[in-house]
Amino acid sequence: MSRIRRACELAGREPRDIVLVAVSKTFPADDIRAAHAAGQRDFGESYVQEALAKMDALAGLELTWHFIGPIQSNKTRDIAARFHWVHSIDRLKVAERLAAQRPAGRAPLQALIQVNVSGEATKSGVAPDALAPLAHAVAALPNLRLRGLMAIPEPTEDMALARARFESVRALKERLCAEGLALDTLSMGMTADLEAAIAAGATMVRVGTAIFGERRTTQ
Repeated sequence: MSRIRRACELAGREPRDIVLVAVSKTFPADDIRAAHAAGQRDFGESYVQEALAKMDALAGLELTWHFIGPIQSNKTRDIAARFHWVHSIDRLKVAERLAAQRPAGRAPLQALIQVNVSGEATKSGVAPDALAPLAHAVAALPNLRLRGLMAIPEPTEDMALARARFESVRALKERLCAEGLALDTLSMGMTADLEAAIAAGATMVRVGTAIFGERRTTQ
């Protein structure tokens, strides 16, 4: 994607160090198939039942599935069984259920903790000051591999503010690394603000509109 390449040039980074997660929620399996044919491999979904139907329809393709939405306790079994990554852990109970329900013989579920970096009451995510205990507890669970953090700051046209939010997430990750956690992933940045996220150190960006077009309505 040309915007990612340009953002990396400006930030002095390599495009190969950024994973593009195509946010395919609400889009049909045929759109994912077309994106795969163009070289895309990582896809993000927020609705479990919708995602499972697409996984079944696309079972012959080598795809990496990322769960990026809020996690309901009654959906953890399907997330643990069918996804490769989960970006939105924000409480220990959910992480424990995912760990217990990961099928035997599967590679560990790659896990990210969602941080509510902008303090919005309506947004999922752990508060920054509660992050460290949760991160250490999640890292100790079997069948999960804690890889890093995810954040969705408040929408803004002020790219300086967006970058400051993303840099605060990077600082949280660096603090956890200094405490002994081996973290290597920052999932942050979407269509509107991916440049600010890459400048601040994102290693994954989650892009939907710029790939698939305007979002379709869903459940």
